[in-house]
Amino acid sequence: MDREGALSSGSTLLNLACTDTPHYAFLKGCYYYVVGDSSSGKTFLAHTCFAEAVLNESFDKYRLIFDDVEGGALMDIERFFGRQVAKRIESPAIKKGKPASSDTIESFYHNIAEAIEDGRPFIYVLDSQDALGSMQSAKKFRQQRRAMEEGQDSKGSYGDGKAKFHSEHIREVLSGLRKRKSILIILGQTRDNLGRSFEPKSRSGGKALRFYANTEIWTSLAGKLKRRVRGTARTIGVRCLAEVKKNRVTGKIGKDRAITIPIYYDYGMDDVGSCVDFLIEEGHWRKAKKKKDGEDTNDETKKKLYEAPELLFSGSREQIVRYVEEEGMERKLRELAAKLWEEIEAECVSHRKKRYE
Repeated sequence: MDREGALSSGSTLLNLACTDTPHYAFLKGCYYYVVGDSSSGKTFLAHTCFAEAVLNESFDKYRLIFDDVEGGALMDIERFFGRQVAKRIESPAIKKGKPASSDTIESFYHNIAEAIEDGRPFIYVLDSQDALGSMQSAKKFRQQRRAMEEGQDSKGSYGDGKAKFHSEHIREVLSGLRKRKSILIILGQTRDNLGRSFEPKSRSGGKALRFYANTEIWTSLAGKLKRRVRGTARTIGVRCLAEVKKNRVTGKIGKDRAITIPIYYDYGMDDVGSCVDFLIEEGHWRKAKKKKDGEDTNDETKKKLYEAPELLFSGSREQIVRYVEEEGMERKLRELAAKLWEEIEAECVSHRKKRYE
């Protein structure tokens, strides 16, 4: 796996959860599977990866392919991710002179095979595999419709054959990714398990999607972000819980980690806010001493205040975020979060004698 010029997710904490480094989450030549609840930030994450690629010179010659099967990516790309991202994103195919996305699982594998054969490296995002149809399901639908029109019973399975198709073809894609030093990110939707199961949620597409993934990430809603405006608490975003449930990158067997990322409707993924939250929630930055009686107070100082000694600053969570951005201290903040992450990981080590030398 190529760690040279690897790709950041746009979230320091997600990078750490995936690779134990604050700098990148996705390696060239690999496939990643991101499964999540509706509106949990999967599409935002994918486009943030494109934005990070634009900032990374090692991806200057990469194609940015967004396979918008759902047709649900309606946000203003230029506003949230920049002019260059909006300019460089392309559809996987051209039909009748117009950009076209995959509509069946067969067309998806055809399109990504075309991208591999093109020769140029790429980052390919499929959004999402659940929205893909299949030629088998279309054929079955036609047979059932014909049978109903003729007053006959239709026979056969309702299965769409997608799981089998993934199993038979995704291996071929992986060799192409390694050859082209490219990245494939497949997005999927969670499904509620209605029967008896230890897992409350599942996903479709078969076992191959998970088996061949270098990393599998599950996203869900951890809560809503609210702000009181004109006396009413109004929702301004969501808290995205990202859980790394499978990881073949760090080399640590079965290691899974969970992090939380604020996503604002008018801003996108908040990396600074998530790092500040991490430092506070883990107790690295503690509550500041209360002001003495008689000192001036306002709405900001009535909030919980925290000491951030490395920044030579104390204030509310929101004040710390603004201070970091105004003083250009984002890099220092990321380094602090990474250092704390490393300390926690070190304390999780079993310190057992090696069985084999």
